[in-house]
Amino acid sequence: MAITPRPRYFYRSVTFCFAVACAILCGVERAPLPVFAGQGVPSTEKSRDEKGRPNILVIMADDLGYADIGVHGGCEVPTPHIDALAKSGIRCTNAYVSAPYCSPSRAGFLTGKYQTRFGHEFNPHVGDEAKLGLPLDQKTIADALKAAGYRTALVGKWHQGFSPEHHPQSRGFDEFFGFLVGGHNFLLHKEAVPRFGTAHSHDMIYRGRDVQTLEGYTTDLFTDEAIRFTSTSADRPWFLFQSFNAVHTPLEIAPHLESRIPDSVKDRARRGYLSLLLGLDDSIGRLLAHLEATGQRQNTLIFFLSDNGGAGRKPYLAFNTGVNTPLRGDKGQTLEGGIRVPFFVSWPARLAAETTYDHPLIALDILPTACEAAGAAIPDDIDGVSLLPQLTKTEPDPSHPSLCWRFGPQKAIRQGDWKLVDWRDFNQSTSSGWELYNLREDIGEAHNRAMEHPELAARLRGEWESWNQRNVEPAWRGSKTEDPPLSRPPESTDPLPTKP
Repeated sequence: MAITPRPRYFYRSVTFCFAVACAILCGVERAPLPVFAGQGVPSTEKSRDEKGRPNILVIMADDLGYADIGVHGGCEVPTPHIDALAKSGIRCTNAYVSAPYCSPSRAGFLTGKYQTRFGHEFNPHVGDEAKLGLPLDQKTIADALKAAGYRTALVGKWHQGFSPEHHPQSRGFDEFFGFLVGGHNFLLHKEAVPRFGTAHSHDMIYRGRDVQTLEGYTTDLFTDEAIRFTSTSADRPWFLFQSFNAVHTPLEIAPHLESRIPDSVKDRARRGYLSLLLGLDDSIGRLLAHLEATGQRQNTLIFFLSDNGGAGRKPYLAFNTGVNTPLRGDKGQTLEGGIRVPFFVSWPARLAAETTYDHPLIALDILPTACEAAGAAIPDDIDGVSLLPQLTKTEPDPSHPSLCWRFGPQKAIRQGDWKLVDWRDFNQSTSSGWELYNLREDIGEAHNRAMEHPELAARLRGEWESWNQRNVEPAWRGSKTEDPPLSRPPESTDPLPTKP
């Protein structure tokens, strides 16, 4: 079966073993798990919308390592609230984002389209400010849900352009509290002078279009704002894009979290990363506890994911020590470690808890899934598909026959268990050429099978090229790391290996 229920004793055993392992190996006291409706307590939840439409919450982490959360085997620090969120719904084991990099990945999620369809292939850092960012002719998930009567808000990282026309409140969001660019410091001080940079800003948190003077820790402040927004009395449901910048650089250690980092971790960068992860998990727990306490949890559809893989390849692309084991590769690469991400869907009123969905899916699917749940019109020009038939078990077939990627010279296609990929080695400044992997047998992409299956490799390459014909040239260029001058022959003449 595509969706695999797990017996309850399985989760109790895993939770117990994880708690013991963390206590022994990490010397960290495990925070208590939050209690969800239907798990031992009576629920008083009622929809605030007379049509019964759910609230919709998308929680996005930034550069989260695949193996750093407890549900994926991480135990350097406990992540009880992220793990509990996964347990409360469906853990998607073959989930992808549409780019291995911050801004283009988010552009894909926001529009439900491959961002290469409209030129948003790289981070919008250098060029004409009026053109940098999500193209103005593209509609977002916030536009779609706002048109359906939802209150909409973005809290945290935007990274879709910083001109007035690209501002979140010009792109479907009623409210905005956060920052506009790719990175931001975590420890804010009222006396600090705001500094803007297209890649990284300091002490430039906006409420709406106005910079605020703030003291505190951004992860906590973003959670405070999410609680405020979801507490507002209204007869309309809400959509919140909770876009944390944890665990992206800078790897600042908050004083209130430092004592919880294991003494066994000596590397300063890794300690900073774990501090950010602890703060992220605490905040997710606080937000979910608020939804439970206010009677909203049962009818809130929650998606949790990272915008790309962990940035574990020093010194490239905001290196943060993220661990993507057992996947190969990192942020910025079309190997699994760059594009496969933690992805959970929880909606207690509709979706079974403690299950997995094992077919490939992609973050482009969030928009149509949310629209179907909300009774909103699903745009007809998108690449994503609604996952509700699969997640509710009414449709057993995979939602996508294939998934594709293009990121500068890198490219990939996944079809069933097979993946054809041409990836970039940043250290060597070379591209791999087409390689073929069976991900069911070889999730770490260690054994190139192109020589054994030349016909399959050729067919997949042809399908990737057909998909690529609908893409356009980048609207702006990236850095030389992800967008180098190509020294390889044109891809149409790049031969595939043949069977000897």
